[in-house]
Amino acid sequence: MSQAARGGTLPSAFQFVQVFLYISSIFQTSEPEQVYMTILAFVDFFVVAMPLLYAGLVALYAISFFRNNPAAERLKTRLLALTAVAHLAYIGLRTAAFDHAPITTVFEIMTLLAACIALGYGYIELRTKVRSTGFFILLLALVFQTVSSLFIKDLTEIASILRSRLLGIHVSTALLGYTGISLSAVYGFLYLMLYHEIKSSQFGVIYNRLPNLEMLEKMSHKAEVFGFVMLSVAIIIGVVWLPEAFESFSYWDPKLIGSMVIWALYALALAAKRMLGWQGRKVMIISLVAFGFVFLSMTVINIYLSGFHSFY
Repeated sequence: MSQAARGGTLPSAFQFVQVFLYISSIFQTSEPEQVYMTILAFVDFFVVAMPLLYAGLVALYAISFFRNNPAAERLKTRLLALTAVAHLAYIGLRTAAFDHAPITTVFEIMTLLAACIALGYGYIELRTKVRSTGFFILLLALVFQTVSSLFIKDLTEIASILRSRLLGIHVSTALLGYTGISLSAVYGFLYLMLYHEIKSSQFGVIYNRLPNLEMLEKMSHKAEVFGFVMLSVAIIIGVVWLPEAFESFSYWDPKLIGSMVIWALYALALAAKRMLGWQGRKVMIISLVAFGFVFLSMTVINIYLSGFHSFY
């Protein structure tokens, strides 16, 4: 790394450490009630700030992608790192403020999913050096975080069942599964966009800026396999934990049925690719249809239709 590049990152890192030390000193010298009120103030700040950070991040990636702007190209990865750190701080503060992990409502789950998507994309960008797909992936994180910030509630009292360690593992694996599935869907969507441009001989910005079809299919497939494995683990844990957690429940609950439909669709896509030799456009379409069911399961089914799995 050049000295110029290093010089650009040191001040921001140093300033972040200064802010962290300042906040720590406030907590160490204040009364417990004052500390609690300070944490709540920071939580309220991040509720507003996170969608704005993601909006700025998406804007930078959009300018970089559509205009090939050198300044945006330099700044976008730094803002991604800042946004990821801020989001982790928000999750930590929220957990400290309300004495439970933010997994008790669908809107808390959405902020976790947005963070996982941002971190997952950051890892992919770091490993592959492919930085041209960030706009499309982080746009999804922006949507989830915006919806979360608009409707999230501060719950200080929750059912004891929501503090179960097994539930924590179930939610964690489900989140990782949904993250992989979301990334796979975006790469599948980009594959279809590029495929359409090539078929119609319209070689515009999509053709010039995106990775080739083979790379997009490979990235989509890897994310899909990861998501499918994590989702399988989450379903198994959920089925085992369910009889212990609820005295009366039905295996015909819409949430369970929806989860099994999602699992079956991804199993079909992976089996067709491996056993029937399906590849490219067919597999991408199945992945996008399955992602549509995922979004429906997370929103409509969780809020309005599920019995035991309702967050309210």
